[in-house]
Amino acid sequence: MRSDDLDGFAAINAQPEVMRYIHDGRTLDRAATAERLANSQRQWDKHGFGLYAVEVRETGELAGFTGLAVPTFLPEIMPAVEIGWRLGRAHWGRGLATEAAQAVVAHTRAALDLRRLVSIHVVGNEASARVMVKLGMSLERETVQPDTGRQVRVYAMDL
Repeated sequence: MRSDDLDGFAAINAQPEVMRYIHDGRTLDRAATAERLANSQRQWDKHGFGLYAVEVRETGELAGFTGLAVPTFLPEIMPAVEIGWRLGRAHWGRGLATEAAQAVVAHTRAALDLRRLVSIHVVGNEASARVMVKLGMSLERETVQPDTGRQVRVYAMDL
């Protein structure tokens, strides 16, 4: 993702339905979204991976993102690299999350020296869990996210 994705990303992060299962469920304003984009760039600089913009092929519209991050919010699974995604509500149900995540997995296998990926499923977000299963991930454990108290399931796959 690039700095010029800020407006589209901020619009996605302002959607309550989209953010319902993200962190504590609150929407993000433009400033918080800008910090997320800056953090993504720091991830790229530090680890050589981060978030990829997901764009609608026909229009170039930002649909959301998929990518890799270090899930420090769940210390019990560290060290780990998480694959995740977030799409604007208008882009749900079209297979974009699965298609984009499959491309990230393929790129990870081909270009990164990682042996394993995890994905964190907030209980209730069944659409996201279906993407994890389609990627070939398996349920590894159930736990609670310490900073929010939310029940989560950790899915994992070897690469």
